[in-house]
Amino acid sequence: MRIAFGTDESTEITRHVKRWLTERGHEVVVVGEDIAWPEVGRGVGEAVADGRAERGVVCCWTGTGVSIAANKVPGVRAALCTDRETAAGARKWNDANVLALGLRLTSATVADEMLDAFLGTAPEESEAANYTRLG
Repeated sequence: MRIAFGTDESTEITRHVKRWLTERGHEVVVVGEDIAWPEVGRGVGEAVADGRAERGVVCCWTGTGVSIAANKVPGVRAALCTDRETAAGARKWNDANVLALGLRLTSATVADEMLDAFLGTAPEESEAANYTRLG
């Protein structure tokens, strides 16, 4: 799967996330690193919305700013997640296509769990009418 990736700050966690994705055979398209969070969120969102990537991962200190910026792009459903179950639910019930991570509190173990759930969970067909209304 092609994954758009961006972060406003390169850290051990962001390097870990890129490595995790690559090691599992995903193509990582780095949209931006060490640039302001609004550009990171918008850039990853645009890459997903225009089809350059199937999903996206965005990071900033809390994850809030990049998720807000990504969600301003039509067709993007970014979810700020803090654990495996939230990431799975974001895919299952909301067909989220961008995962937002907060660098402040996310450990490598929790990042692995969230990425696995986010990339491995399919949306529920019964929820399609709800998330398609969002665009």
